Amino acid sequence: SYDMELLLPQDSVYVPAQPVVVVKKSESELSAISFMGALRIPGVVEFSLCLLFAKLVSYTFLFWLPLYITKAAHLDAKKAGDLSTLFDVGGIVGGILAGVISDKLGKRATTCAVMLLLAAPTLYGFSMISQFGLGPTVGMLLVCGGLVNGPYALITTAVSADLGTHKSLKGNARALSTVTAIIDGTGSVGAALGPLLAGLLSAGGWDQVFYMLMTADFLALLLLLRLVTNELSSSKSHPVSAIELKEH
Repeated sequence: SYDMELLLPQDSVYVPAQPVVVVKKSESELSAISFMGALRIPGVVEFSLCLLFAKLVSYTFLFWLPLYITKAAHLDAKKAGDLSTLFDVGGIVGGILAGVISDKLGKRATTCAVMLLLAAPTLYGFSMISQFGLGPTVGMLLVCGGLVNGPYALITTAVSADLGTHKSLKGNARALSTVTAIIDGTGSVGAALGPLLAGLLSAGGWDQVFYMLMTADFLALLLLLRLVTNELSSSKSHPVSAIELKEH
């Protein structure tokens, strides 16, 4: 009050007493999630290993496809290199479709599993059709690129974001980078193994390389079966929202 201010010395400044509010940060905000903590998030291990095999197939095509086309379609190196870019063009379309479909359905694992299931026989078809001329080869390259790179693109983007904001984290926003690093880092192992195995197996014939690629696709599919079962057993069938993404 005014009277109280008159009683104070002239050099003093009156400061009204205010309650002191102590804001205590939660433990999840103080420190980032640990490596083992990130591995315990449901789906991280399965999607990481799935990406390993998906990336194995994708990078094998990236490095060995031009050479295969020169042998199978009997084209020169320049034409084979130009033709192999169609695999990446198909991958662009496949990645977009995978994202749109998974957003509509709200089922990331199921979307990846269906594309992987279709990719394996398509790879076998490519190994057969690529010997029958340029037209069929172009078509199969686009289809293979879409089915192989679709799950790869989806896991490294939307799936990583979903798992990094999983409800088990209880609002800890400092897990996204760790989860993304685990998933993409595991996938990079496949990126290194695929071209290496292709180089070793190609000495015995290209059929062995394609059998290896189909096996990798089936293994990626098997790793997602538990997650697919959980998604299909869920009663949610309406379009997914941002809040629902964090709950998966």
